[in-house]
Amino acid sequence: MKKAISILLAAAMGAAALTGCSKSSGSSSSGNTPLVLNEVAHSIFYAPQYAAIELGYFEDEGIDLTLVNGAGADKVMTALISGDAQIGFMGSEASIYVYQEGSQDYAVNFAQLTQRAGNFLVGRQPEDNFKWESLKGKKVLGGRAGGRPNHDVTFEHIREIYEWTSRKALELPVFQYEEKIISAS
Repeated sequence: MKKAISILLAAAMGAAALTGCSKSSGSSSSGNTPLVLNEVAHSIFYAPQYAAIELGYFEDEGIDLTLVNGAGADKVMTALISGDAQIGFMGSEASIYVYQEGSQDYAVNFAQLTQRAGNFLVGRQPEDNFKWESLKGKKVLGGRAGGRPNHDVTFEHIREIYEWTSRKALELPVFQYEEKIISAS
């Protein structure tokens, strides 16, 4: 009896283990082509993409899209090269790093999703009538070290445009990386 139960349990475990091992036809249960898109971060800047997903535009085109947040260009590139994702949204720097390492399997940048950086100035308290002058003497957290685009440089560019167009100096110190860790709370 014990031998029969052992054989039955072994067969059941073997069947359960092999459940996911079938020849795939390259399409999902809906008949659409499955596609994994790994994005570097969730951002309001990608709102048109999120709307297209929610409104079913990808499904209308025969694509069963799975959106994954990679949490960094290095992780998006890893998913892309390993085959865990078919498309990776990230800056070009990850492709350059992989290429420079001499990899035979490097990613090719083929599209430009945006023309500008998706930078937003946000504050801790609402300001009904925002003016750039209200930032005088304030510290601004420009972004993370090594991030692309370099938000510190972008903010400095905004400050220079303000000063040029208004003919007024605007003193806006931007955090250095060490200060960001200590002061960003």
